[in-house]
Amino acid sequence: MANQLSKIAVGAGLLAASSAAMAADKPNILAIFGDDIGYWNISAYNQGMMSYKTPNIDRIANEGALFTDHYGQQSCTAGRAAFITGEEPFRTGLLTIGMPGSDHGIPDWAPTIADLLKEQGYMTGQFGKNHLGDQDKHLPTKHGFDEFFGNLYHLNAEEEPETYYYPKDPEFRKNYGPRGVIKSYADGKIEDTGPMTRKRMEHADEEFLESSLAFMEKAVKADKPFFIWHNATRMHVWTRLQEKYQGKSGVSIYADGMLEHDDHVGVLLDKLDELGVADNTIVIYSTDNGAETMTWPDGGATPFHGEKGTTWEGGMRVPQLVRWPGVIKPGTKINEMMAHQDWLPTLLAAAGVPDVKEKLAEGYKANGKEWRVHLDGYNFMPYFEGKEEKSPRESLLYFTSNGELNAVRWNDWKLHFATLEGNLSNAVRFAPNWPKIIHLRADPFEKGPSESQMYLRWMADNMWLFVPVQDVVGEFFKTLPEYPMQRGTAMNPASLNYDSLKMQEKLQQLDKVEQEISKFK
Repeated sequence: MANQLSKIAVGAGLLAASSAAMAADKPNILAIFGDDIGYWNISAYNQGMMSYKTPNIDRIANEGALFTDHYGQQSCTAGRAAFITGEEPFRTGLLTIGMPGSDHGIPDWAPTIADLLKEQGYMTGQFGKNHLGDQDKHLPTKHGFDEFFGNLYHLNAEEEPETYYYPKDPEFRKNYGPRGVIKSYADGKIEDTGPMTRKRMEHADEEFLESSLAFMEKAVKADKPFFIWHNATRMHVWTRLQEKYQGKSGVSIYADGMLEHDDHVGVLLDKLDELGVADNTIVIYSTDNGAETMTWPDGGATPFHGEKGTTWEGGMRVPQLVRWPGVIKPGTKINEMMAHQDWLPTLLAAAGVPDVKEKLAEGYKANGKEWRVHLDGYNFMPYFEGKEEKSPRESLLYFTSNGELNAVRWNDWKLHFATLEGNLSNAVRFAPNWPKIIHLRADPFEKGPSESQMYLRWMADNMWLFVPVQDVVGEFFKTLPEYPMQRGTAMNPASLNYDSLKMQEKLQQLDKVEQEISKFK
């Protein structure tokens, strides 16, 4: 009996050692997202031009890399969906913001970073804004996360019940009103902690911060690698600050909010130091979409043309700073193109699955489920490690919130098939006979078409681009029939235009015909 107990003890010791080794081998991952953070609202980018400083966010760049050509999407939901699924939001149907009462959200066939990291032994937690669906089936804890504590919508939607004209009928509120701030767990437990009121907005990010810190401690104590997606509500409208931050910057209410947001980033970084895991933790800082300039002064700043909701650079190019000890050298500047979709395959490579894109294309089991999807992201780890000179991403598609393909970036060139002229709320889509051509190194702020007297002559010299760029579009649409897809929704039904979906239906029909023909070969 004593001998058997000894064997059990030795076995338990080996198991514990194996668990500790796994935690040591696999990096922790802390992804910090702001909300509607302008490219120019971080002092590492604006170089002090806006007078206030964001030293903690800047610290990530100083100890890692600053990206100049990183892309989110044109809306909150689309940007978050691109990051967590690694797929174009056109595939997942998550192109525009999720609204209270809607049944539309993240599909059950789309694996998330959390789903895939669970298979690698990670503890997974999401805290703060989700915005990927209103129903229980859309909660992060139904999509690979062990724990979730956060809100489900944009802040101005959550304060609608406190506005003057909002219906007082309880039945209306039940059917169409926002849910409260949700706490949920992978075992199915769901708790509504109460509404996100205007008053609660002053302190909500502190609540989410405490949850992220507690989850870090729990994972480290358990000797498990962790993936935390921390989603602040700052700086989405409307900014409601606690008294100690009001007027602190001396610049604007947005700048005051940025100081609070930066302080919270500092607390997260300090916690990694305190727990002794900073050297084995990948830290990503970014945001969902371009700056919302139409609500200035309670809105972000960007040097690029356009804003959130448009497919100009100002609508989709976002700040990104990454600290990756032992992989990215401190003080690095990265000018290569990268997008949120690229993080899923990159982080899985860091966790030991460098071929997750290929595996998912064929069929891959993770977190107790069989997945088969086409990832639109690329593994950047070889590039970050210096094994490749160029990034693996050569192109980018710019979809509107209504599912229209407005533009394509191919290397340093960008072609606008159509443009959204106006701001987030009143933009009108124009589709000219000839696509607008931009060289994003020669004209990064896209001023040429509207300000240069020589633009038309220059554009005519570069019409050779039309064919290779059409090939980029064709390659994307070829992948649609073979893999799952969800139709998107639109804020304005009058603007629904799913020509691309019609193309998908035709491709599916063609695929069936080809399958039938192959039977006779």
